[in-house]
Amino acid sequence: MIYFVRHGQTAWNAEQRLQGQADTDINALGRQQADRNGKRLAQLIADPDKFDFVASPMRRTRETMERVRKAMGLDPMAYRTDPRLVEVHFGDWQGYTFAELEKVHPGSADARRFDKWDFVPPGQDAESYEMLTVRIAPWLAGVRLPTVCVTHGGVLRSVFRLVEHMSKNNAAALEIPQDRVLKLEDGKLVWL
Repeated sequence: MIYFVRHGQTAWNAEQRLQGQADTDINALGRQQADRNGKRLAQLIADPDKFDFVASPMRRTRETMERVRKAMGLDPMAYRTDPRLVEVHFGDWQGYTFAELEKVHPGSADARRFDKWDFVPPGQDAESYEMLTVRIAPWLAGVRLPTVCVTHGGVLRSVFRLVEHMSKNNAAALEIPQDRVLKLEDGKLVWL
């Protein structure tokens, strides 16, 4: 069993900026979301000592995990990070909104709209969602303990693709809420 939590909202989420691997912080709403998700997990998990707690090493996921654990009545710092859980890298597009990209590079987002799952933005280290899925698959296959995982929207799209064999188009179009917990149990994903 894995309980997934997306990091709380950041200012860049609110502005619809492409964050990717830019290391941003959660905002006031994001802190409320993290606290609420922690309280929900406290209701769901009777014995947290039996769970592994793991987060992406980015600031927004670490703060979310620390707030989740505090809301559960646990030591906020007693968790580990895994670099495979970082968000998809948007290359040169990180920090831009699509409106800003269109002004700087007219038409640049058209290819992504056509094939959002396999599109690789320009720039060093840029990834597609398919590349992210290849990165996430070994982590997911290696989970052996009940786990609480705080990660990113792109990672959760990849989880849906891997677990439910969701089509690329549907996985790419998924809305991934920041104020709900996603449960993976017996090969099924359910939003709680």
